[in-house]
Amino acid sequence: MTGPLVNAPRGEVALSLGGAPHRLCLTLGALAEIETALGLGSLAELEARLRRLSAADILAVLAALLRGGGNPVTQERLAALPLDLGVVTRALADAFAAAGLGPAEGRAAPGEARAPRAEPPGGAGLRSGLDVSV
Repeated sequence: MTGPLVNAPRGEVALSLGGAPHRLCLTLGALAEIETALGLGSLAELEARLRRLSAADILAVLAALLRGGGNPVTQERLAALPLDLGVVTRALADAFAAAGLGPAEGRAAPGEARAPRAEPPGGAGLRSGLDVSV
């Protein structure tokens, strides 16, 4: 998805869901929603928690980032859509990186080694390690 729908300087990231273009954006409201959904006491806990997401966690984070991007969506609606786990988790990681909360793709933050991505059950097309640094 390209064009006026995504405002990269604002930290928006494109994601196609159900054949329709959507924006993800890590706003302060989305971040607060994610903290609550993941049961975090502080932002300091975010990085470690994002490395071990369940399917329900992915839905919660995705819904919060979609709402941050201006998409009125519920987790129930997302749960009913066919989702490519690899595409979704890459978009989540990109949204955190666009907000400055993770190293850019292919680059480690200064002084950090980039961790290898975990291979989820189901094969090579479903890489899911978010690799988010806070």
